[in-house]
Parts: sequence; C-alpha cells; structure tokens
Amino acid sequence: MIQPEEKDFPWWLVVLAGLGLWVFAGVLSDAHYRAALSMLARGIRITLLVSVVAFLGASVLGLGLAVMSLSRRVWLRQIARFYIEVMRGVPIIVLLLYVAFVLAPGLVAALNWALAAFGQEPVSARGFSLLWRAVLALTLAYSAFLAEIFRAGIQAVDRGQTEAAQALGLSPWQRFRFVILPQAFRLILPPLGNDFVAMIKDSSLVAVLGVTDIAQLAKITASTNFRYFETYNVAALLYLTMTVGLSLILRRIEARLRRGRAQ
Repeated sequence: MIQPEEKDFPWWLVVLAGLGLWVFAGVLSDAHYRAALSMLARGIRITLLVSVVAFLGASVLGLGLAVMSLSRRVWLRQIARFYIEVMRGVPIIVLLLYVAFVLAPGLVAALNWALAAFGQEPVSARGFSLLWRAVLALTLAYSAFLAEIFRAGIQAVDRGQTEAAQALGLSPWQRFRFVILPQAFRLILPPLGNDFVAMIKDSSLVAVLGVTDIAQLAKITASTNFRYFETYNVAALLYLTMTVGLSLILRRIEARLRRGRAQ
C-alpha cells in the first residue's frame, strides 16, 4: 500500500534546497560568510563524534534496559522502569550539567578510592574531559528513550514466532538473537533513525560545557566578529545538511523495508 506522503511532491525539499543554495551563494560571494564557514567547519567532527558515540552507547544500554523491563523478575523490571522514568523526566541540559560537575567527579573519586586500596596513584578529574562527560550524559539521557523503542518493537513481534522457536528447541538467547531481534529491528528502525536525527540536534547542547562543536564555535565566532546573521545562517545550514540528508536516507531505507515486507 502506498503511503499518502509518498505521492506528494516534496515541495518542502525544493524550498529548503533553495534556501540552502541562497546561503551557499552568500558563502561564495561574501568574505564574512566564508570566514564563518571556515571556523564552524572545524566543529563538524566533534558534533558527529559526540552524536555517533553517544547514540551507539545509548543503543546498547537501551537494549539492555528493554530486556530488563520485559524480564520475568520483578526487581529487574522495577529497576529498569525507575531508570527510564528518571532519565526521561530530567531535561537533557540539566543532565549534562549534573553529569559534568557531579557524577563525573564522583566517579573519579570512587576510582581513586579503589586505586588507593590497591596502593596505586590517584588520577585527576581533569583526565575525564568535558567532551567525554558530554558523551556520557547524552548516552544516559537517550538510553531511556531508546529503551522504550526497543521494548515496543520486541513486544510487537508475534508471540507465535517465539512459541515456534521454542518448539524447535532454541534456547532463550537463541530465540532472542535469531527470531525476535531481527523482526523487531525492522519495526524499530524508523524511530531509531528519528532519534539519531534528534541526537545530532541535541548534541548542540554540549556547547554549555564549552565543547567546541558547531554551536559553540558559532557562539565564539559571532561574539568575536558580531556577524550574528551570517554566522548563525552557516550554523543552521550545517545542521540542516546533516539532519535533512540523514532523514532522506532513512526514508529510503524505510521504503525498502516496507517493500520487502510486502513481497
């Protein structure tokens, strides 16, 4: 069945491409635009590094939480639910500050206590850079959202599939690995992709810690040359290029998965 949005001509993309070309033309013809692009382009690597590493960590942790929330053991389900509700209820920017200035020093202090017990030299909290504190915070925050996506996808798999695998003598791990997870993955790929796009945008929050991503470099550049219009146009263009490009790729993958299920 053809989805309604698949029949619509993407006028939104035409308008967006036109705006992008307008900004790009400004970059080519204006020295201030070129200076802003040269400065902000240095933050692309940090933005992608934070987004990819944090999302991978959140995916692993979220899958573990989803399995815990579906466990037959009540205490595992309660621990998973407690974690998910707390992380979903705290704003990401607050969590970033908490992890950076409360949790990270606490972890270093605990590590030093363990090292002292074995007669080893203590480590400095400065060794735990703000970049990796930000990655840890985003991992913890997004793991709660991804846990719900994984849980919903696992529960959406027909119970008869599990019963058939059990009848074949597969162990619980084999049933999960070879039967449940592959089918659930097709269902959860679109929302996972949407959350990765959101992760790229939310990675701009790490600027509050001074991490030199695109947002932080835009703030520094604009406060130096006072060219806020040009600087933030370039910043918006860089973020839009990454998020819209990724969204289009995910739409193609989703369409292929739908055609694969229909065949």
